[in-house]
Amino acid sequence: MFYRPQDGHGLPHNPFSAIVAPRPIGWISTRGAHGDNLAPYSFFNATAYVPPQVMFCSTSTKPDRSGDMGPGTKDSMAQIAETHVFCVNIADGAMRDLVNASSAPLPAGVSEFQACAIASAECETIDCPRVADAAAALECRLTRIVRLAGDANYMALGVVTGIHLRDDCLTGGIFDLRRNGWLARLGYKDYTAPRETFEMERP
Repeated sequence: MFYRPQDGHGLPHNPFSAIVAPRPIGWISTRGAHGDNLAPYSFFNATAYVPPQVMFCSTSTKPDRSGDMGPGTKDSMAQIAETHVFCVNIADGAMRDLVNASSAPLPAGVSEFQACAIASAECETIDCPRVADAAAALECRLTRIVRLAGDANYMALGVVTGIHLRDDCLTGGIFDLRRNGWLARLGYKDYTAPRETFEMERP
């Protein structure tokens, strides 16, 4: 099968999100004039070691958000544009229901921390909340927001200024989520929390 995206695929559901998978989930927390916000994004990854850097993309609209970035931008991206900081929380498989609950399209100004009963804590290097029980949390300062092709596609890039690791996720000095698995998106309504790993030495 071959198709050009602009012509459509003719399938019941868009296969693109399932092709590049699994994708780690960045559970992004922000703070702004409207209050605290928390939402999961599967277009997320690390981009560099020194200094550590990450990115995530927001790809849909929200009718109660508008401003310099245009009408309909999501709460997370709008608040990052306002404050220039954000926190990437990493959930393990045991937190999947909370991650999913926080994806609900709540009105701007309604905190997912409160609405979904998710415990929060303050970041150390930025004025932003984080998920208190996350396996890890990356405190980030925005370096830039990039407008991507499409009506509401934006990428936020940030430098990591502080890292929290949950104590039970450290085994012999190694960050390890095999007990509950790394929560990741497969596409469609499918997710995974793999526990099996293997090592390979580079040639």
